[in-house]
Amino acid sequence: MTLLPPGQIETRRFPIVGERRPSDDLANAPEIWKLSVGGEVERPLEIHLESFLARPQQKIRFDIHCVTSWTRFNTEFTGVPLREILDDAGITPAARFVSFAAYSDRDHHTSLPLEVAMENSWLVHSVDGERLESGHGGPVRVVTPGRYFYKSVKWIKRVDVLAEDRLGWWEENSSYHNVADPATGTQRFTSGSLRPEQLLRFLSADSYDKYRGRVLLGLDLREWTPSNKNLSRLYLKNCDMTGIDLAGADLRGCNLSLSDLRGANLAGADLSGSDVEGANFAGADLNDVNLSDSALSATRFVDGGESARVKGLQISGSWGLVEAQEQYLQSQGVA
Repeated sequence: MTLLPPGQIETRRFPIVGERRPSDDLANAPEIWKLSVGGEVERPLEIHLESFLARPQQKIRFDIHCVTSWTRFNTEFTGVPLREILDDAGITPAARFVSFAAYSDRDHHTSLPLEVAMENSWLVHSVDGERLESGHGGPVRVVTPGRYFYKSVKWIKRVDVLAEDRLGWWEENSSYHNVADPATGTQRFTSGSLRPEQLLRFLSADSYDKYRGRVLLGLDLREWTPSNKNLSRLYLKNCDMTGIDLAGADLRGCNLSLSDLRGANLAGADLSGSDVEGANFAGADLNDVNLSDSALSATRFVDGGESARVKGLQISGSWGLVEAQEQYLQSQGVA
């Protein structure tokens, strides 16, 4: 029997998460794809798309676990085990880690211990018998079973074998856990991002300008009463916001991913263009809330017998809803 890891919800869909398109060079001409392999190797490699696809192809099935809390069971990928590529390159005795970098405007990258990468990582071009769409990392991406999906870099461009670890983009910028084992339920993030005295300054701030666009992680905001309604572009990830009153607030472009907003009052708030992946709104007042053009993968509107009030909720242009949550919203007249 396949079990959900702690905090995950099942979907048969394959939501697009993270960056939605590669850098312009690859987006405009996918056929230019090539992979460079270097670092602690004896024979640096450069592999072009045609030669990669000419290699003997294999299939692997595994369960995808996204850090935003959705799980897709029994997903089939087609490609080449990374071990074969690294064997061709020849690993030096100094090698301890593997770093993966993407064709990405923000130079998206992550790393794994060498033994994990050699045992589990694959370079793949197809999912469930169909070529990977660009949004899912086509023409070629990495997949690593047994790790949250941010360890599986889209649009793979470069593989560097390293003597010392190199923290990835998410690990550096959002404190995502460097091990990322879903089975534990405790390795989404490393820790909170503010010391107690810094949290007190945030809670009592008259203006939030200095905090906009900065990730504030793992905060207890249950007693927070904002000094004003201009909360746009606050990145309050994995925060406890249960029962908070944010009615009518300007929350445009916010990141509330994985935050607990059960029972919160958000009536009339503008959350358009926000990232609320994995956020829990069960029991919250979402009447007349604008969630247009927002990321909703694994967002919970109903959970454990509690459901959000959603009269007048707007979700046009949003994406990523899992089936059960979409069904609930549709039953409440939210298209």
